[in-house]
Amino acid sequence: MSVNGKVKKEETYKEVKTILVSQPKPERSPYYELEKRYGLTIDWRPFIHVEPVMAREFRKLKVHLEEFTSVIFTSKNSIDHFFRLCDELRVRMSADTKYFCLSEAVANYLQKFIIYRKRKVFVGVKDIADLKPYLLKHKDKEKFLLPCSNLGSQEVSSFLDEHSFHWKDALMYQTVSSDLSDLSDITYDMLVFFSPLGIKSLFENFPGFQQNETRIAAFGNSTSKAVEESGLMLNVKAPAPEAPSMTRALELYLQKSNKVKEGEESA
Repeated sequence: MSVNGKVKKEETYKEVKTILVSQPKPERSPYYELEKRYGLTIDWRPFIHVEPVMAREFRKLKVHLEEFTSVIFTSKNSIDHFFRLCDELRVRMSADTKYFCLSEAVANYLQKFIIYRKRKVFVGVKDIADLKPYLLKHKDKEKFLLPCSNLGSQEVSSFLDEHSFHWKDALMYQTVSSDLSDLSDITYDMLVFFSPLGIKSLFENFPGFQQNETRIAAFGNSTSKAVEESGLMLNVKAPAPEAPSMTRALELYLQKSNKVKEGEESA
């Protein structure tokens, strides 16, 4: 098997002692149990971060927030930056503005910014299809705004176009690569990624990156695809039937690479 013309090495399960997880360090995490159980050193470092589009730049887009009667929120970030710009631009949204939230978590977060009334907040489960009945009901009466990042929200945009909504997206924040230059002389046995942007950040920071014996773990199909398209060998993939979480996938790998003594394997 080959990746980008390179022969893919067979997995040799060399011992893992150090892992870098490309996320902020959490207060509590099952990773800490892995760290203890296998005698690992696990470091945490976000490879990407969110930057705001400032009011002076947003004005150039000629998007007038007060003209919209409905707003579609896809994430907590979209909520944060929408209301931040409202403050910076001194815009007061009408009390009758309707808010469509992709999930319950997003809707709950919205309560930090508005007085929550069910009559004007519509909640999905996980994607735009869940909101379809509510959106179609208000399609002909509302002008919809979709706050987004530089990554856009293709699924939502396609839905709105397909059903001929009166809508507009608005770039309010950007996801960009973090500066990792201080890691240039540090080598880890394993790097753990959760989005294609993490892989992009790796190569933007270290254009000459060579995998050598570094193992790569990836969560999600798009992340795994980005790893392989970059010519890297993917050693640990999640989710999988036997490993629904990244920590479980890592544990299964570590049981082989670090040779846990018989009888100590977790259930």
